[in-house]
Amino acid sequence: MHKFFQKDFPNDPIHLFSAEHLCTLLIIVLLAVCLFIFRRFLAVNRRIRIFCYSLAALLIISDISYHVWAIFYDVWSLRESLPLELSDLAVLLTIVMLLSRSVSLFQFLYFAGIGSSIQAMLTPDLGIYSFPHFRFFEFYVSHGGVFLACLFMVAVEKYRPTFFSLWMTLIIVNVYGACVFFINRILNSNYLYIMKKPESASILDFLGPWPWYLLSVEGVMIISFLLLYSPFWFREKIRREGRK
Repeated sequence: MHKFFQKDFPNDPIHLFSAEHLCTLLIIVLLAVCLFIFRRFLAVNRRIRIFCYSLAALLIISDISYHVWAIFYDVWSLRESLPLELSDLAVLLTIVMLLSRSVSLFQFLYFAGIGSSIQAMLTPDLGIYSFPHFRFFEFYVSHGGVFLACLFMVAVEKYRPTFFSLWMTLIIVNVYGACVFFINRILNSNYLYIMKKPESASILDFLGPWPWYLLSVEGVMIISFLLLYSPFWFREKIRREGRK
């Protein structure tokens, strides 16, 4: 059991789309599908509260456990462990959204939270901490939790993103990125991968050298936000045509 937590086990970087990686992604997708299949069963105020509080508690435990583990094994540092990555910030905001059931936070997290979580889960930057290490499970619990929380709000709470919130989220993310850039300069860190690409494989490998990939990321972010909004755009278009 000790090896499950120790910092140098299994000492093997995660292999993208390996059996363990694909199975983990499949489990998260199946849970998302279940949210929509059982949305009517869940759409009772008491069950909504139970789901929101339970998922918020799971995310809190996951986040705290990571910092406890990092401090215990002396791998916590200002340069790498602050929750400044967009997907890490999304975890904290998702906890608040679940506890408050905030529509405003949902409008931001639907784009920034789902987008960053999907990217993180598809190309995880976990270093040597592959399956079955604690960090592997903690990573997918936290990022998968953000993904499922946002879909729960869509399926059960009937929250809907807007075209306006899409562009507001884009502006907020860019302002946040500018702030993190100066933090990186002060700490000599690389939060948001603004200063250089991650060592592990990621989508940034296909977007050109630094600093030009930062412009490419902007385009990818806009496209991903539009794709996330497209189901609601098509639904509204079909509904308008049906009224004619």
